Amino acid sequence: MFMKTLVSMVALSGITILMARFAFTLPEIEGRIDTTVLPKAMNGPLADALIELEAVHKGRTGIAQLQNGADAFAARILLTDVAISSIDAQYYIWRADLTGTLLLDALVRAADRGVRVRLLLDDNGTTGLDNEIAALVAHPNVEVRLYNPFNLRTFKMLSYAFDFFRLNRRMHNKSFTVDGRATILGGRNVGDEYFGTGSTPLFVDLDVLAVGAIVSTVAADFDRYWAAPSVHPAGSIVGLHKDTDPISKRLAGFKNDLQMCEYRSILDHSKIVAALAAGELNLEWTTAILVSDDPIKGQGAVPREELLATRLTEAVGEIQTRFDGVSAYFVPGAAGVKAFATLAARGVKVQILTNSMEATDVLLVHAGYAKRRKTMLESGVSLFELHSQAASGAPADHLGAFRSPKASLHAKTFAVDGKRIFIGSFNFDPRSTALNTEMGLMINSEQMAQKLHKAFDEGMVGLTWRVEQRNGRLVWIDSYTGSMSVSEPGQSALRNIILTIVGWLPVEWLL
Repeated sequence: MFMKTLVSMVALSGITILMARFAFTLPEIEGRIDTTVLPKAMNGPLADALIELEAVHKGRTGIAQLQNGADAFAARILLTDVAISSIDAQYYIWRADLTGTLLLDALVRAADRGVRVRLLLDDNGTTGLDNEIAALVAHPNVEVRLYNPFNLRTFKMLSYAFDFFRLNRRMHNKSFTVDGRATILGGRNVGDEYFGTGSTPLFVDLDVLAVGAIVSTVAADFDRYWAAPSVHPAGSIVGLHKDTDPISKRLAGFKNDLQMCEYRSILDHSKIVAALAAGELNLEWTTAILVSDDPIKGQGAVPREELLATRLTEAVGEIQTRFDGVSAYFVPGAAGVKAFATLAARGVKVQILTNSMEATDVLLVHAGYAKRRKTMLESGVSLFELHSQAASGAPADHLGAFRSPKASLHAKTFAVDGKRIFIGSFNFDPRSTALNTEMGLMINSEQMAQKLHKAFDEGMVGLTWRVEQRNGRLVWIDSYTGSMSVSEPGQSALRNIILTIVGWLPVEWLL
């Protein structure tokens, strides 16, 4: 009787899913015209600042790190404000908060000046923005497209119930290219938490501003995604806009917000674009490689040799002496553990920084990391876990963004042999490897690589715990006080139960 009931329930569920799939289909992509990147601007502030500079450094790329959230925010707004021909922006998450609204407003101002704006968003990260997207679509100088859009607009997450395997594949890329002259890419999405202001917990993150040779490569990669089969014109998904100027209305709602004052101060005091225009920005001119997934990954399996992870391994080359990695969501899996263990066995110094249980914003991902932690340590890999806030009394020059009341790591970067550094969207986890599309720059830079190595060498004082195994037990050693704890920071009875259960389940491929 039980089996008969179970079979009936499974059959009913299957029929329901099939009916939902037929009832809530996506519109066909018909008559889509795939615009392409415009030529580099030959006049305007960016062209005036960069044409001669690029001629001096012909064939090379100028890189400036944007480690500070305020600079990262200001760079996007101020570049938008000086654009004269084109803006191509690609993001996994675009929040309907103050940061997201300010940047949307800046894009509209640019479009009003005649700048062509193309905005490519992963639909998983557009919650609450359908009206604003529809208004953008209605602008003659703006095109918006959505990657793997959801079937439902209200209660969109219910779409996973009947279209899980398509919707489980997301576009995790982040890039922002202006006038074909400058681009920003790295780990930051668009949202208050990524730029270090407001009441939300801070995501400690990393971007780079790049000019020169790499910009045309990033622009061409944007075109590849813009024309991908998984990308739909937003108008056919969100419909016609029903509100007069929803972006201005949303922005007006922040008028008396203290955070608005903070952002205006950031913009008033930022010198990043002015320094670029004056030739005074501290750019390192070097060579860099863009490593990016094929957008076809959004439709299903991609040959292993075509995955970003494989091409990134090739771009890194043979690792000789050390590998220092920062990964917000570190789920190495059996293959990753083996790869890092092989490096350690060859005498390579391998160190990883990830979120602690108390700092992570995704407990399930931490479960995927925790189940591999002991094996990693036994293989010779050193592990550091981030405090959710800086230790009281820690040296001020170590704090940086951690002056925030609470912080969570979001950066994705690693340095190799003091010579090369990767900065991008790729996490060391199965999702980045096999499900989501990713991108990033592999940069030949002793300066940036050594800077990351130095942070690990100094133990990131006041910011981390070093995880070790003693007498068969894990211990957490505070990098500032040296005190040792046998209890995992941030643990609770409920969290421990969740970690144990998730560790048993065959879900690592989803994390």
